[in-house]
Amino acid sequence: MSKKVLVAYASKMGATADIAQAIGAELRTHGHNVDVLDVASVIDLTPYDAVVLGSALYIRRWRREAVRFLRHHVDELRARQVWLFHSGPVGPDKDQEQDMPPTVRHLAHEIGATPAVTFPGRLEKATAKGFLARHLATGNLAGDSRDWAMIRRWSDDINAALEATERSTWHRPSTKPPAGHFLG
Repeated sequence: MSKKVLVAYASKMGATADIAQAIGAELRTHGHNVDVLDVASVIDLTPYDAVVLGSALYIRRWRREAVRFLRHHVDELRARQVWLFHSGPVGPDKDQEQDMPPTVRHLAHEIGATPAVTFPGRLEKATAKGFLARHLATGNLAGDSRDWAMIRRWSDDINAALEATERSTWHRPSTKPPAGHFLG
């Protein structure tokens, strides 16, 4: 039995959106029903068993819309399996794990999510937005540092966790309904 999974993202230049699409595609290969959506277009989490949320990471900050999504959906996310990721490091620091911003760390703790995984990002002159990004995209930080094999492995880990959760519910011993519960 497959799970209904939301992969939501907040992207500035499209690199994080591409990573979200890759995660969604990998989860689909395992039979899950996956929606990949920009966080701004997510209204209701009711249909989803699990949520993967990713944000671009700039100057050690998540995109505002991703933080807003976490704040707005705290109660709903507590009732689901949740994975977080951020992307953005490029150049010599691309392989260093980045700490979650304090607000995101607090919200992740509130919903019971594990710390965000860091994926190297992309910084290219053609897609760079903003003065700083355009300036940096002309130097030694320019290029696509995304590690697709790493993203695929992480997606497979998510699938394994989803399957493990599913198996644990299949083998759960049956219990008597609570007193006064009418089965009819």
